[in-house]
Amino acid sequence: MLRSGLGKRSKWVPLGPVTPKLPNGCANTVKRVPPSQRSCVRVKGTCGKGKDMDMKRVLASICLSFLLASTALAASTRDDLQARMDSAKTVLDQIMAAKDNSIPSNILRQATCVAVVPSLVKGAFLVGAQYGQGVVTCRTGHGWSAPVFIRMAGGSFGFQIGGQATDLILVAVNERGMQDLLRDKFKIGGDASAAAGPVGRAGQASTDWKMNAELLSYSRAKGIFAGIDLDGTGVSQNREDTEIYYGAPHDFDSILRGDVAVPPGAVPFVREVARFFVEAKANH
Repeated sequence: MLRSGLGKRSKWVPLGPVTPKLPNGCANTVKRVPPSQRSCVRVKGTCGKGKDMDMKRVLASICLSFLLASTALAASTRDDLQARMDSAKTVLDQIMAAKDNSIPSNILRQATCVAVVPSLVKGAFLVGAQYGQGVVTCRTGHGWSAPVFIRMAGGSFGFQIGGQATDLILVAVNERGMQDLLRDKFKIGGDASAAAGPVGRAGQASTDWKMNAELLSYSRAKGIFAGIDLDGTGVSQNREDTEIYYGAPHDFDSILRGDVAVPPGAVPFVREVARFFVEAKANH
């Protein structure tokens, strides 16, 4: 079986019997993993070598596909989405509270859009796969837009046991970056140029990102905030969740360009983004 969803409401979804034969020396490595998931786990040491490697890559691809499909089938409720919105606000607030180790003010001044993905999960028993859901707001002529919901997914196929939750922030720094976020879907490093963002006062002097990057990416894991390379990660619009949150279908372009009013539940998040943008501009 495979766990559907990433939150408290997750369910076990039957995938049929999976009983792979593990190479010698692997049993102890995977003994803490449910037997039905062991085909999706990276096994270290003597595992994953020789002829088994091709099969493991095939299983990796299958497991990632099932993860994304089962997560997409787990419909969000309005309360789930409000919790995600609140988490995004909290992540941004906590990261920006560390003035000497946060996003530099010159990047905040340049920002055209901000995406926050609380608890992007990487390698949770699944082939180094990463999956997360977050929210995006963009700058308009009169402030910041109402937010929309997005998905991020990708897989390195570097097998590993154990998951790691990472808070992620993407900053679009020009009109091209904003256009990327208005697409139905795009791939970082392929359709959109991105770079690990500079951090803190030292990053204030960095100008390399101005040359090519449309998006700057940041992560926070185990209390450490830093730029992160997200090449190969896919970003897509989550129209279903956006419609549930707003109670009616809205075009992403209309929302992010400021044509739709900010819902009351999203006001704290949008105000937090606006507060840091205004402060950065005022300190210029």
